[in-house]
Amino acid sequence: MSFMKKYLTLLLLTVACQNKEATPPSPVNPVPSERQLAWQDLEFYAFVHFNMNTFTNIEWGMGDEDPDIFNPSDLDCRQWAKVAKDAGMKGIIITAKHHDGFCLWPTKTTEHSVKNSSWKNGEGDVIRELSDACKEYGLKFGVYLSPWDRNNEHYGSPEYIEIFRNQLRELLTNYGDVFEVWFDGANGGTGYYGGANEDRRVDKKSYYDWENTYKIIRELQPNAVIFSDAGPDIRWVGNEEGHAYKTTWSNLMRDEVYGGMPNYHTDYADGQENGTHWVPAEVDVSIRPGWYYHEYEDHKVKSLPKLLDIYYESIGRNGSLLLNFPVDKRGLIHENDVEQVLKLADKVKEDFANNLVEERSSAATSIDRGKGYEVENVLDNDPKTYWATPDGTLEGSITINFDKPTTFNRFLAQEYIALGQRVKAFTLEAQTENGWQEIANETTIGYKRILRFSDVTASAVRFTITDSKACPTITEVGIYNAPKVVLAPKILRNVEGIVSLEVPEKGLNIYFTTDGNMPDQNSTKYEGPFEVATPQTIMAIAVDQATGKISEVGRSDLDLAKTKWKVVDGGEKASQAIDEDIFSNYTSDKNELVIDLGEEVSLKGFTYMPMQNRYMSGVIQNFEFAVSLDGRNWKTVSSGEFGNIANSPIEQKITFETAPAKFIRLKATKTLDGKNASFAEVGTITK
Repeated sequence: MSFMKKYLTLLLLTVACQNKEATPPSPVNPVPSERQLAWQDLEFYAFVHFNMNTFTNIEWGMGDEDPDIFNPSDLDCRQWAKVAKDAGMKGIIITAKHHDGFCLWPTKTTEHSVKNSSWKNGEGDVIRELSDACKEYGLKFGVYLSPWDRNNEHYGSPEYIEIFRNQLRELLTNYGDVFEVWFDGANGGTGYYGGANEDRRVDKKSYYDWENTYKIIRELQPNAVIFSDAGPDIRWVGNEEGHAYKTTWSNLMRDEVYGGMPNYHTDYADGQENGTHWVPAEVDVSIRPGWYYHEYEDHKVKSLPKLLDIYYESIGRNGSLLLNFPVDKRGLIHENDVEQVLKLADKVKEDFANNLVEERSSAATSIDRGKGYEVENVLDNDPKTYWATPDGTLEGSITINFDKPTTFNRFLAQEYIALGQRVKAFTLEAQTENGWQEIANETTIGYKRILRFSDVTASAVRFTITDSKACPTITEVGIYNAPKVVLAPKILRNVEGIVSLEVPEKGLNIYFTTDGNMPDQNSTKYEGPFEVATPQTIMAIAVDQATGKISEVGRSDLDLAKTKWKVVDGGEKASQAIDEDIFSNYTSDKNELVIDLGEEVSLKGFTYMPMQNRYMSGVIQNFEFAVSLDGRNWKTVSSGEFGNIANSPIEQKITFETAPAKFIRLKATKTLDGKNASFAEVGTITK
């Protein structure tokens, strides 16, 4: 062969090799199914708690309610759908049946349903109306069906399982496509149970025969994902506070988990690097303290900063966000809830309006897999392309150079999860005028990871994966500069009744009112702490004079100051139950707390704040509350259950007919874990 022919042949081979696509990485098991991949893309959708509990003003009903109580005055599922759509949500899941057993559709399986209510003369069907509204607004439709049923006389027997499955069949065959079927782990306990009024326990591992129950869903709604502690498709994040974890794996040791598992939230909720199945986390949280509507929580809708924390700590930590709306007695999402979720939607749009990587001068990587897997793939906004390193290369970095010094405070990265979750650790660095400086040192990425940090001005950003299960696959990188939020002032009162108003930022003016009227810049300017000894509503705003931004309104309904209060016959640290600090607590070996109020008052109720420690103990589930004028002769004025306090350990507010009292006694008749009762804070309601 002549020299020229050899040269041309070599040239052609070189060009062919340069143009040849590199071999794609092999999957790292476990990997998501098609239904799970479709679910991951939703990211943000709504939960709606609306049922019998809405009208009985409690969180968990007993099952003995009169169906006629259910009677919304202005039910409008189209309003729900519009709110969800405007908020950027992709679907709605409805509590078709909660633990009390009341069904929002005219089921053939029980008389405890809308067919026996006066709403629409028994001809109504909430599930139908919501399904139709979701179709109209282009939203996905999902159902929550409580496995526990405090109404059904057959609960605990094999006969109930067939009733439960028939309810499931009705929901999955009569209302169109269902994207998610939601089961929780609350199973068995005290209940009405058809009039028996008894405690019934079931084997949570075996009673529901989940394997065969899931087959019904797979047959009738093959594209639906199934949620429970154990999946099989998506899992509970382990809390109802609105956050995933800084290390969150989509992998789960699924066969070790079952619904209602006592140690699930501590041992399994954040997933496992070596998990056997792909079961990603869903973060469920309510926009209010409770899951169901309570009028006294109208002013307790989560603030914009809190909702932003939830967004970044759920979607931003490899989870999806299921945000609950407690629909009110009218059958509408309350105006306050609407206002807050739309503020969240606007702020998220603002935060991610401008991806600064578009202002780069160049992007480079330390290594890539070859043609088809270059660094440019992380910048093309195409979820099907990705940057990858060669097989066996578990580290790699991407450097983005800016045209000029650029300020930013957000960083986003996504893995190509169709091939499994791989990244175990990564760092983020910025090249400032002082050289390269580390911004963050983190662990998992998964479907999406978003970092928040203080403003950084840099000429370049370096994203380095320092450890992976296999060659990393990154499909997107984003850099953003999110505008600041002016936070509402915190309103704090100490035992002496001294109120202080606090904001984290410097240079803000605070204005407040003490008469319940909305504050503005003509209200009293905060100059320092002031005394509030009697019941008053404090409302306050913060104003950034430089930008004109005004915060949300901070509000605190203060009752009696605890200046004169004393704990009677209490143990060590008993005063921590009345020290106005919810992060301190007192544990009583008598399972009760007796307080001398220091003066006689007309009492209308009390408040109980459970322990706020990460690992709670002695949280009161059932209580008795008594009053006395002399500390010797007692009258019980209220008793009952703090419903759902296990999953939602917030302040409990109990009201009753007005009673005179100088002494009060809160007694635990049952705690969640059987240990001595604990008290973070106890207060009075006199207004």
